[in-house]
Amino acid sequence: MTVERPARATPEDWMFPPEDGWTYDQVKDLELPFDWELVDGVIVPRGMTKLWHNRVRDRIQRHVEDASEEPFVVVSEQCVLVDKQNPPKPDIVVFDRRGLSYFDLECVPVEKVALVVEVVSPGSRQDDRVRKPALFADHKVPYYWRVERERDDGIAVHEYWLHHETRSYIPAPQHPVHRGTLITEVPFPVEIDLGALTDF
Repeated sequence: MTVERPARATPEDWMFPPEDGWTYDQVKDLELPFDWELVDGVIVPRGMTKLWHNRVRDRIQRHVEDASEEPFVVVSEQCVLVDKQNPPKPDIVVFDRRGLSYFDLECVPVEKVALVVEVVSPGSRQDDRVRKPALFADHKVPYYWRVERERDDGIAVHEYWLHHETRSYIPAPQHPVHRGTLITEVPFPVEIDLGALTDF
């Protein structure tokens, strides 16, 4: 007996994916009363974030956007189409806009991404430290920043560069962890006063 594949996920059946999982096209119009992500074809609820997370994310985005150069665009919470069953929504994405349509773009193609920034919160530790770096490195995203809140409430930015032979991230050779001030030259020169990110 052949089971017909559902055309679209609905609020009634989203928790029952087909045997080979949902695809981005099947879930992209789905409206649920919580934030969620498609992970390997399964809809996974995302935890709520606290004020400090959102403020740090927004302030880093502004600094990176102010420093950005052509042809790069900086956005937050925009899906990246890694494959049809994995369109993660990083906190911040820097991508090459050439060849993309401003009005038609839904998800950024992963091959256009230059930098992904994730601000770690209690509900995203495993994803931001393990799953997402592995996913983006495997798809050749050149740079990854992991932003952590430390025990003294300071901010540390762990900067990673892609090792092209192993397709995994390695700590940036000159400044693997930034505290106090972030200074980097890639994917373009950026300088951020990390202490100011948590001003309230």
